[in-house]
Amino acid sequence: MNNLQQNTYDLSSGRRAVQHNVLRNTYWLLALSMIPTVLGAALGMALHLPLTGGIMMIVFLAGAFGFIWAIEKNKNSGLGVALLLGFTFFMGIMLTPLLTRIMGFSNGGTLIMMAFGGTASVFAVLASIATVTKRDFSGMGTWLFAGVIVLILASIANIFFAIPALSIVISVVAIAIFSAYILYDVQQIVNGGETNYVSATLRLYLDVYNIFTNLLALLGFAGGSRD
Repeated sequence: MNNLQQNTYDLSSGRRAVQHNVLRNTYWLLALSMIPTVLGAALGMALHLPLTGGIMMIVFLAGAFGFIWAIEKNKNSGLGVALLLGFTFFMGIMLTPLLTRIMGFSNGGTLIMMAFGGTASVFAVLASIATVTKRDFSGMGTWLFAGVIVLILASIANIFFAIPALSIVISVVAIAIFSAYILYDVQQIVNGGETNYVSATLRLYLDVYNIFTNLLALLGFAGGSRD
């Protein structure tokens, strides 16, 4: 009986150690991924890249889903890490239209810092909750995925209709969905549902990126100043 208890304890301890390592490596790689994102955004701003319109939306979606497919296919090798960092550089470049619009405001720099601080706070709070709570968030996965599909379709439609009110609604809903995704994705790591730190980082990066961009867009709508 004692041997069985000891084996069970050792197995449980080993599982916790693996989960802890995945979570630690995920956070480190997530922090590292911010560097290519900033570099990509800086390059896009410096070159004044014209990343607007329906054609660019298609390019963006094709590039993003292409990177995601390649990352998942190579997630167990160093190539997966390299592709992930390349993806974050690409996503930084895709920030060009939003950053250009925000920097057109006299308080653009302040708005960007507010969005960054707000995103960091949301991530820190929700990741902490997901780590310590006993509540099971696994049931949210299907609903959240359906919400993302609706968001993508609404965003594509709004390229052609350009309705400001719809843009605000999309941003508010996107922040809510990807905030919930932080709870879901972090708990997947903590509970052992996700054991690959490259995949985990990719998911959390997309959560953070979408919260930041939509929060920044809302701040631009509500607090942008031309003075």
